[in-house]
Amino acid sequence: MTGTPIAQLDLTGFRPLEELAWQDDNGIVLSLHYFDLPPDLPAPLAPVPRLQEALARYTAAAGAGLIDCDVELVDGVPAVRQLVKIRHPQGHGQVFLASCTVPRATCSTVLKLQAPEYGSTGFREALIASRFGPDDFFLPSPFAPDLTDGLPTHRADDPRYDAEFDGHPLTLARRLMRRLLPTVRLDPRFKAEPDFT
Repeated sequence: MTGTPIAQLDLTGFRPLEELAWQDDNGIVLSLHYFDLPPDLPAPLAPVPRLQEALARYTAAAGAGLIDCDVELVDGVPAVRQLVKIRHPQGHGQVFLASCTVPRATCSTVLKLQAPEYGSTGFREALIASRFGPDDFFLPSPFAPDLTDGLPTHRADDPRYDAEFDGHPLTLARRLMRRLLPTVRLDPRFKAEPDFT
């Protein structure tokens, strides 16, 4: 994989789309990126709650919503894993963006999944909302409870409902990221770069 510090990745189920981009049978696009400049993360990786709050506010200011965010090791290097929802730019529904950014002091690499809703949209949200009612469906952001901008947090984003909605793009993106990250191997030269602070 030239053009990216990600030297190894299990691409089972994906077919080439273009350079450093692949697509699976569910329409999910996987892409790899390298940025030869200091990462633009809005906070250090620790403490994690501070980073989560900063990313939630950054995401909301862009009109989107942060569903999940954490720091974990990717091939031994601290990385930021995010799951974001945005409005579909070409119609109804949403696109779920799962990404993992591996930051170093002067550069970074990103693995990104784009999982758009197709056809009838909002079914997951409507079904879960019908169980709780409108007053109990929407929730404060788990990372910045006072947030009012961006896409709202609600119960249908919760991973506990993934088993019920096995083919939903949110479920698929979350599952794929869990499968892919343990298979990532980074170029030793990239790993040797100074840590992001």
